[in-house]
Amino acid sequence: MTGQPFPVEAGHILMFARAIGDENPAYRGDSPLAPPTFTMASAHHDPDHRLRPKEGEEWFGSGAEPGVMPEGGGGLHAEQHFEYHRPVRAGETLYAHTAEGRTWEKRGRTGRLLFSERVTEYLDADGEPVVSAVTVAVVPEGPVTPKESQ
Repeated sequence: MTGQPFPVEAGHILMFARAIGDENPAYRGDSPLAPPTFTMASAHHDPDHRLRPKEGEEWFGSGAEPGVMPEGGGGLHAEQHFEYHRPVRAGETLYAHTAEGRTWEKRGRTGRLLFSERVTEYLDADGEPVVSAVTVAVVPEGPVTPKESQ
């Protein structure tokens, strides 16, 4: 199987559930189910993920200064959608494949907003789909000048 491996571990599920404040017993035990948004934690297993600190590089998320993402970042997390093809369980490894999705724009009184999607498909070891996730980001371009609004 190709793609970024994401081992689904019981301890990781338990810590994730505690972090979101969900004490559902289904998230504990020998073969727990993963909470609905758990696949977002796959970033912890991707050494190249843009939000992970890198050795020898300044990290924008240290909290010492306002967290402004360096070039290639910016914007706001506008939406998140998950489609579950089956439950995610501890003990399996998923393989994440991410691709760019649709882009579009909207204009409003504050200016132009640029929207973009990132689509991540999580497959099991047999290549079967488990979760499809779509992240929508929006970047404000800035105020509309009088010439642009005509």
